Amino acid sequence: MSETQKIILEIRAGAGGNEAGLFAFELWRMYRRFCERLNFKIEIIDSSGNQVEGIKNLTAQIIGSEVYDLLKYEAGVHRVQRIPKTEKSGRIHTSTVSVAVLKTVSEVEVKIEPKDLRIDTFRSSGAGGQNVNKVETAIRITHLPTGFVVACQSQRSQSQNREVAMNILRAKLAEMQKEKITGETSAERRAQIGMAERAEKMRTYNFPQDRITDHRIGKSWHNMEKILDGNMEPMIKVLAKEQKKTK
Repeated sequence: MSETQKIILEIRAGAGGNEAGLFAFELWRMYRRFCERLNFKIEIIDSSGNQVEGIKNLTAQIIGSEVYDLLKYEAGVHRVQRIPKTEKSGRIHTSTVSVAVLKTVSEVEVKIEPKDLRIDTFRSSGAGGQNVNKVETAIRITHLPTGFVVACQSQRSQSQNREVAMNILRAKLAEMQKEKITGETSAERRAQIGMAERAEKMRTYNFPQDRITDHRIGKSWHNMEKILDGNMEPMIKVLAKEQKKTK
């Protein structure tokens, strides 16, 4: 019987300026369409940017059957190579986007001391940056020992936003603990999202050659437009199969 899972998906534009932000939006659109087809519940918790200018970062909560098992392979640095629409000379630009996929955990699994938190409130903003709320209902929580910062502005009340933000923080701390145990100690992997440099990547999207390459398994797929439209099953199946081999 399939298990209903809840995840936190984080997407952050890295190296490459506007082009990175535009590709971050395209990745979000791919994940959203994939999840919509499976009737998963999707909620944007925090975001900055838009479809036209690209997104700097986006945090969403997704609930659905086996959602973590399906999307866990997306965590890491995604590299895009293409000619930007604004590029007159036809030069190919390289940009990066970081993705984190965090499984939510209960209060029992991860205990957080109130003294370790700094909590700030701000007004939630909508499209275009206008203040939707005259009351400071949005919450930003800083975990002082690790420096993790989480925010939520999707809920109607401050207490609801705080609850969601704490869930994200617990997920981040659990992920960090898990990676300590498995011995993955590099700074980028500890937080899953760090500075996305061009050199480190797990997948490359090459637009001129219409090819997606996953460097972890050395496999490529064509018909990129279809995959970016949410048809991710071919990639997920192969990655799941490869993971079983390495167990």
